[in-house]
Amino acid sequence: MDNTEYLDNFELGLLEKLGGLCRSYNHLEGIFPSSEDIDEVWRKLAPEYLADAIEQVRDYPTVSVAWAAYMGMAIAHGWDSDWQATASMEYRSLYGPRGFDDMDEHIVCDLLGIALDSDKAHEIEDMVRRCAELTIDLIRHEEVEPQSPMAYHIFVRASRAMYRVGAALELERLGYKMQPMGFPGAMPS
Repeated sequence: MDNTEYLDNFELGLLEKLGGLCRSYNHLEGIFPSSEDIDEVWRKLAPEYLADAIEQVRDYPTVSVAWAAYMGMAIAHGWDSDWQATASMEYRSLYGPRGFDDMDEHIVCDLLGIALDSDKAHEIEDMVRRCAELTIDLIRHEEVEPQSPMAYHIFVRASRAMYRVGAALELERLGYKMQPMGFPGAMPS
């Protein structure tokens, strides 16, 4: 198995486990809501996010991946409300007053419009924390040499998975549901 296949399998397995966790807490139903538009923004913003997040890994490992989920929420929210502005958004516009440190609060309160002391904000925080803890546990389970190129690539894939989970959680909160498509007039098999 080459590295790409290994990383693809890691990311897919992580997404399945994160989806199961979110479903077990009734934060997701059925198929993961997603959008290629939202994924494309990750490709644009990821280098700056990863530069910030990698500095947090040693002291704040859950934060290092959790903030990617909040970023996914912000982009999914913008996809629903003002895609043109969101698609051209600069990474640093996701920062809170203290920069990267309070990105989570800025996104929840200022971008999603959820009061930080509300039950909904606490539910989001709890779900993202649980997902981040599971992600860090699964990264550690891989037993990859710390600070190696492979450790970096696993971190990148884990961050992207968390971004996708955050986007899915927000899309679901906004009422989007993904369902298998049937074609009118198609014969049942």
